Amino acid sequence: MTDELRRGRASLAFSFLVQGVTFALLVTRIPAIQDRYGISDGLLPVFLAAVPILAGVGSVGTEWLVKRVPPSRVLRWSQPVVLLALLGVGAGDALWQAAVALGAFGLAVGALDASMNMLGVSLQRAYGRSIMLGFHAAYSLGGIAGASIAWAGAHWDLSLFLSYLPVVVVLLPAALVGSLWYVDAGSVVEDGGAGADGGAGAGKGGPVVFKLLLPLCLVMTFAYIGDSTVSNWSAKYLQDVLGSSEEVSTVPYNVYMVMTLLGRALGDLGVRRFGAVAVVRAGSVVGAIGFAVVAVAPGAWTGILGFTVLGIGLCVIVPQTFAAAGRLFPGASDAAVARLNIFNYVGFLIGSPLVGALGDAWNYRGAMLVPMVLVLVTLLYARSFAPGADRYGDGHERPRTADVGRGSNGL
Repeated sequence: MTDELRRGRASLAFSFLVQGVTFALLVTRIPAIQDRYGISDGLLPVFLAAVPILAGVGSVGTEWLVKRVPPSRVLRWSQPVVLLALLGVGAGDALWQAAVALGAFGLAVGALDASMNMLGVSLQRAYGRSIMLGFHAAYSLGGIAGASIAWAGAHWDLSLFLSYLPVVVVLLPAALVGSLWYVDAGSVVEDGGAGADGGAGAGKGGPVVFKLLLPLCLVMTFAYIGDSTVSNWSAKYLQDVLGSSEEVSTVPYNVYMVMTLLGRALGDLGVRRFGAVAVVRAGSVVGAIGFAVVAVAPGAWTGILGFTVLGIGLCVIVPQTFAAAGRLFPGASDAAVARLNIFNYVGFLIGSPLVGALGDAWNYRGAMLVPMVLVLVTLLYARSFAPGADRYGDGHERPRTADVGRGSNGL
């Protein structure tokens, strides 16, 4: 493996980590943002929904943009915009300023998410083995760090601006320097030449047939419905349904994120050993078991156990879904990733209101069974994660350059 690829892999992993920090700093301080700008409870859902909607627009725009410029350039400049938009959220004091900052954050984060995963798919193609879960492990690590920084800011009663400023001052120049080593599909070279389908058009040619991409879009949606259920409802569920204290109610999301980090850090080894199909199937079953434990938990600590199991299961599905899109459309992996990325935000938009509505109309224990069933539906589409025989032969990985995107059927 060339030094160029190693540097590209390390710099992209750092970009994932920075994004994990940034996003966690935003979502964990939503109550403080609401207080700062005087956003009413009725208006808050509008602001929260606007961010993923605009992110979807940004992802669609990235599909068009990467036909003209490489994904590395989109990522290089979208990440600073996301960081500056975060700082803008903390710096304003008028409602329109919050709207502008959050709007910029949403558009830029859509471009950032899409371009990051485009580069991840092309690097996995060059490596010829599963590395996508490692990138998303870096994102999870960043999320844990960001949530910890947010906790410290809240604990010391720092303003949003003072909480965000040191992070932006450190991470923005570091991200720009790291971006110098990004590797695009067109520049992936190994052993003196382009890897299989690693030439300039590796991610930009040929049509994306949505009918073929649809199973992966559904899997992405289901995975993010499950993820948003944890992020938005775990604390309330523990406190209101299982009778925990406010302090204990903060534990489920933290252990979920830690398990996500561990699962993704080890997940690539699982894909190399057992294949993407087996890993996705196992993740779906384990995730469903986690939701079932949460739904029947007699007390808080059993509920926390359920959320812990959930983290182990759900964490492998999203990275492998991006990788599978690259395999499905080897000549148009950038476009496939950009379109698939939209369903990240679709799942986020659906998940929280769905569980809330079911909880109010029925009960929250029953509401937890809905994402459980949706995660299990992923089993019906598991074959979409299978690499073709011409890519990996009889085993699960080719030892050297391989195209993760040949054939007809893996973050």
